[in-house]
This record gives sequence, structure tokens and C-alpha cells, in this order.
Amino acid sequence: MSYTRIFRLPYCAMIVAISLASLAIAQDQSVEPESEGAQAEAMTAERLSALILSVDEDAQLNDTVWFFHVAELETAVIYDIAADRMRIIMPIGSTDGISSDELIRVMRANYDSALDARYAIANEQMWGVYIHPLSELSDDEFLTALGETVNIVISYGTSYSSGLFMFGGGDSAEIQQRELIEELKKKKT
Repeated sequence: MSYTRIFRLPYCAMIVAISLASLAIAQDQSVEPESEGAQAEAMTAERLSALILSVDEDAQLNDTVWFFHVAELETAVIYDIAADRMRIIMPIGSTDGISSDELIRVMRANYDSALDARYAIANEQMWGVYIHPLSELSDDEFLTALGETVNIVISYGTSYSSGLFMFGGGDSAEIQQRELIEELKKKKT
């Protein structure tokens, strides 16, 4: 399978903004930048906290759950050291009235355009989520994960994309092309 590059400025801007936060962190003495080729240290609660606070200095920690905002979106990061898991979650909206066509479209996006972030349903709510082993998570991976999750929330109902790439072999690109053609036809008439 291959990846196709799709370029959507608002989504790219989000990834760039979060990447800039990672540069700011690299200058902070409490968080060492990752050097190329070096074995990355296991992610710690302290380093995760520093990353989150670099994104939103008003973030609030409640036990092992961080609550904060990214691109004005409510965000929670839940971590469990013992289980070695980390989860980013962002609410999208209620599942009341969601059609089977919409559910199928979301599943297609999970296959090819959401990449590592995913759409999920829990407690009658649609969510943007990203799940990863905590200890293996690098600073850059965490910040990219935030960007991808923001992007699938923002693009829900339109491109259903996490950002710049689309996994080949799926049908999201074809669906997007058909929708664009139909939109252009409507504008023409």
C-alpha cells in the first residue's frame, strides 16, 4: 500500500502550530530534545505534563487525566503508567440521528484518511481518539498525535482527514473527488 499526499491548509497549519510547540519545548531545560539515532527514553508523566503545558499553559490535571484546549477544542489526555497506555480524546458530537451512511463513511476514514487518529463512539458520543503505548511515545509523536486528532475532529463531515497523507487502497480520495465534482456542478447551475 502507498500513501497519497493530500494538502489541506487548515489541517497543515494545525500540525505546524503543534510542531512549533515542540520546538519551544526543546529549548526548555526540563525536556531534552530527541536526537536523531539516539534511543528515546520512556515517556514519563513529567515529560507528558511538560508537553501538554507547552500546548496550553492553562491545562488542568485531575489524577491521571489532563484537561486542556487545542485549537479551541476540548481535549483530554488520559494516561496509565501501570498499563503503559495513553489516550487523547476530543468530543465531536452526539450520535443521535447519525445515519448508517455516516457510520460507513467514518469507518472508511479510519481505514485510509484518519491515519493513526481514529473516530470512535462511546456513551452516545462521537469522539476523535488517539491511543498509544505511553512508554514508547516520543515528544514528536505526541505532538503529531494531537495534530492528527484535532484534524479528524475539524474535518468530520467533510474530508474526514487527519492531515497530509492518505493510505492508498481505500476509497476516501475517490469519495472526496466525487463530492467536489458534485459541489462544482451545483455552483455552475
